[in-house]
Amino acid sequence: METSYVNAPIPAGIDLKSEIRRLCQEKNAIIMAHYYTEGAVQDIADFVGDSLALAQRAAKTDADIIVMCGVHFMGETNKILCPQKKVLIPDLSATCSLAESCPADAFAEFVHAHPDHKVISYVNTSAAVKAVTDVVVTSSNARQIVESFPQDQPLIFGPDRNLGSYLNAITGREMLLWDGACHVHERFSVEKLVALKQQYPEAKVLVHPECRGAIVKLADVVGSTARLLNYAVSSESDTFLVVTESGILHEMQRQAPNKHFIPVPPDDSTCACNECNFMRLITLEKVYNTLRYEQPEVQVPAEITEAALRPIQAMLEISERLGL
Repeated sequence: METSYVNAPIPAGIDLKSEIRRLCQEKNAIIMAHYYTEGAVQDIADFVGDSLALAQRAAKTDADIIVMCGVHFMGETNKILCPQKKVLIPDLSATCSLAESCPADAFAEFVHAHPDHKVISYVNTSAAVKAVTDVVVTSSNARQIVESFPQDQPLIFGPDRNLGSYLNAITGREMLLWDGACHVHERFSVEKLVALKQQYPEAKVLVHPECRGAIVKLADVVGSTARLLNYAVSSESDTFLVVTESGILHEMQRQAPNKHFIPVPPDDSTCACNECNFMRLITLEKVYNTLRYEQPEVQVPAEITEAALRPIQAMLEISERLGL
């Protein structure tokens, strides 16, 4: 696919934010952004949320065009839920390390080798992986969906081994786990977190469950980006060590401007934060060009769409029933 438009020159002197909003109105487009995108992108979005909230919003939107400011699997999920709508993503190179750690053909073989198991797949997967799945989960609803299965029902969980291990620990299950991981959450440093805890002894530690077990054990709160955000805003504490992708700090600081949010760094860098390089591919310039050219469009083959829709709908129905 021709993608030269991604870096096409921006007309001189334009106000990008105003032009983006004008194009949205002109084309009946909605911009949805994940909490991990850069702050400027979140600020221009119609809706900002975690994976569950983005899927729920996509299923209900009456827009003709959805611009998904996030990574590729999010665009696929939107397209599966809204096959008649045009779904755009500002940069097709914005993939996901966790999704890529679970090749669809290899995962299908794993599933077929355990025919008595029901399959639970994290939303951070390709449409083709979802197509061999019984129900999709996000970190917001994973525990409740796992617990919705009978205790004696054998389960496969993929692709995140850290989230799967955490779920096994808190539910008492023994799910078979696919050996995948997120490059961001995998590289948080235990030593640097411990040092920050000593530096800020009053701080609450907020940890995403995709992190390694040693990190999770140091947490005061473990949860999805939405849960960590809600806790930080409502908590009486005023200082937090945040152990997830640093893009969430933008919304935390916006909603709680008088509180202190300190990103925990990775163990392989002197950088003070931990960023997803794929999410950072989404910029205002690319959002503008995406709306301008209405490219690149996310496409999912019809047979994959039909098979992948069922587990996504199952997730949304269970989440609605449980009030998530």
